[in-house]
Amino acid sequence: MDFGLRKISTFVEETFIEGGKAADRPVRMVIVAAVLRNPWAGQGFVENLRPEILRIAPHLGTELTRRLVALMPAEQVEAYGKAAAVGTNGEIEHASALIHTLRFGNMFRDAVKGTAYLSFTNTRNAPGALLSLPMIHKSETGKRSHFLTANFQIPDAPAADEVLVAIGACDSSRAHPRLADRFQDMEEMKRELENA
Repeated sequence: MDFGLRKISTFVEETFIEGGKAADRPVRMVIVAAVLRNPWAGQGFVENLRPEILRIAPHLGTELTRRLVALMPAEQVEAYGKAAAVGTNGEIEHASALIHTLRFGNMFRDAVKGTAYLSFTNTRNAPGALLSLPMIHKSETGKRSHFLTANFQIPDAPAADEVLVAIGACDSSRAHPRLADRFQDMEEMKRELENA
């Protein structure tokens, strides 16, 4: 199916030492990013984005997921997220449209047996900008050990009339997590209020 795909870029990062201390095992992150023509470019303000969302998002989600799990098998994924950046001639809503639909996200979530929402960024950027892709644990949203961010950039993308869409995954927590989970904080604060 032709949806204006120009390129796909893949990034793999392995961290062996963090804070001067070796990790128990390397922390591995994978990002797969697609660069495609902005389907709403040159049309002025488009009220109804849905037809293009329905046409593009399922195919894009399927293709990015297929490529990511080929690099990091689904059973290894512990944390995940997504990101989109529209070029300078587009609206941030155009970037959001392609990732904030279950027709995109469910492909990835289902493949890795996740239950949590996909953490995200959506922004407007010039080509080569450093992009951030945040991640959370795929099923435990308060698990701070898996609050992660992968950074990446593509030198020629997104062009002014393009959208860059990416998914990312990590196979573990940060190398040396030492923060309490959100739920532990909530329980402690509740007890403090009760004892005040």
